[in-house]
Amino acid sequence: MSHPITRRLLTAAAFAVAGSLALAGCQSGGGADGTTTLSFFSWDNEKAMAPVIDAFEAAHPDITIEFSTAPPVEEYISTLQTRLLSNTAADVFILAAENKSSVIDGGYALDLSGESFMDPIADFNKETYSSDKGTFGMSVASWGGGIVVNQDLLDSVGATEFPTDWEGFLTLCADLKKAGITPFYDNLQEIPMTVNALIGDEYQGDTTVDARIFAGDTTFEKEWTPALKNFNKLFEQGLVSKDVVGLTGDQIVDEFAGGRVAMLATGPWNVGRIRESAPDLKFVFQPFPSPNSNTVLPGAASPGYAINAKTQHLEAAKEFLSFLSSEEGVSLYNESTAAITTTANFDPTLDDSLTAIVSEVRKGNIYLAQISWPSNQDSLSSEAVARLQEMVLGQQTPEAVASSLDRKLAEVK
Repeated sequence: MSHPITRRLLTAAAFAVAGSLALAGCQSGGGADGTTTLSFFSWDNEKAMAPVIDAFEAAHPDITIEFSTAPPVEEYISTLQTRLLSNTAADVFILAAENKSSVIDGGYALDLSGESFMDPIADFNKETYSSDKGTFGMSVASWGGGIVVNQDLLDSVGATEFPTDWEGFLTLCADLKKAGITPFYDNLQEIPMTVNALIGDEYQGDTTVDARIFAGDTTFEKEWTPALKNFNKLFEQGLVSKDVVGLTGDQIVDEFAGGRVAMLATGPWNVGRIRESAPDLKFVFQPFPSPNSNTVLPGAASPGYAINAKTQHLEAAKEFLSFLSSEEGVSLYNESTAAITTTANFDPTLDDSLTAIVSEVRKGNIYLAQISWPSNQDSLSSEAVARLQEMVLGQQTPEAVASSLDRKLAEVK
């Protein structure tokens, strides 16, 4: 028997075909029996959201959630932008670091300030999705990425301790490759976690660097080039295949779960998937090795739930957000995603594999360029991803990638 959510799941491709139909955010309607159909677009997949949605519908039989999803980051952002511009966006969608300024400035999301469902939300998470106009996203978790390692494969090359320095990490990758083991993958469909970790390490705790880049006091070329050079060593030295450019985030997780790659840059949300796919696999998360001995994880407040400013089902949307921030909703989300939830009403249960990174997340030793940039996150992210892919393929130098961001910033400011 299929899971209840499967019957109402629309893929991004299906939505592209049916974007003008009844699931559009400002058009989704009610049934003849008085029920309300509320559309919800997320980059969390069906497995992550099914328990939450099913529990909500059980408690609210008068509301049916029509769920659609697109994978992060570029495909989700692009799909959402298309729907917002064509007035076919869902009633509730997630607001991400990469598009928060364009969504907020465009007036596409409602101000959630003062709503009771925002009361349990941590101040850090509120601030992430706020502007001088209000708070537009309800974020219930923070995250920190790490390198998840297949302990048996590392043991097979005598790696008894995970390296804390970047050169040690390169050496470990070389040892694995020499043994015929694919060493490491990161997701090149977004700004790789490794790049964010290396940039955070270069900044050495200076939270003003990105603001100074935007103010014209320094440049991407100056501030980013050292980190990009370190990242590029993985490819220059042949430690990571250039074919990773063509792999999606889901595909590289499957490669790790299948034992075909020793290490993977990812976040807590993939713990459940790995455990289900490979219940006997011994794995743990490790912090990213750093060239400058600064332990910085790629991370931020998790994407926030936003209400479409044009929804015709405002009360149903508020009911949904109220459930998402409730103890039950947060508990279910924590259970299905292994998210490091931060709401005041629930203490998360976290997988033992996350032990090495949780303290860094809670101490705030996290950095994400897309969050730190004051504006134009979507266009700069797209530029960064495109140029980084070219660098990996040997078509751009690290300096050229960084300088392209300076040109893009000058163009969009």
